[in-house]
Amino acid sequence: MRVETSELADVLVFVPEPFQDARGFFTRTFDADIFDAAVGRTGAAASFLQDSQSRSVQGVVRGMHGRSGRGEAKLVRCAQGAVHDVLVDIRRDSPTFGVQQAFLLDDTEFRHLYVPPGFLHGFQALTPTADVCYRIDRPHDPAEDLGVAYADPDLEIAWPQAVTVVSPRDAAAGSWAELLEKV
Repeated sequence: MRVETSELADVLVFVPEPFQDARGFFTRTFDADIFDAAVGRTGAAASFLQDSQSRSVQGVVRGMHGRSGRGEAKLVRCAQGAVHDVLVDIRRDSPTFGVQQAFLLDDTEFRHLYVPPGFLHGFQALTPTADVCYRIDRPHDPAEDLGVAYADPDLEIAWPQAVTVVSPRDAAAGSWAELLEKV
């Protein structure tokens, strides 16, 4: 498994190297030793407490979500289909504060995105269905939820397809300017 850096401070991309033959493929989707070495903290892999999965139909946007307080770290991958995954750094003391970056996560290259605490995260399903798996380091506390509208004019996120469905919660999310007052 290779580890790549991104344009965003502290965000890592883990790239498995699948073995393929006539039967199909086999790939390691997580390796605690590689993860710990990449983030520079022994035992970091053991801090993941929850695994979650979502299924979305093509065009759906989920996000932009974040957490206040200590935030949360996530390891995100697309197990089936493909998604356009977007991160925005909301850490005021970060050299990439306010910067966004998009990543293609799919079931072909199996890239995993390590999202440290302090980021907004969202994605759009690019295929008829897309299953996204999240490994999260903290239990969910709705009181810490942060959100910015997926179509916020200040963020200008370039979603690659027409947006077909958004949850009522995401449709009612606040603006980037409102979020800046909270972080």
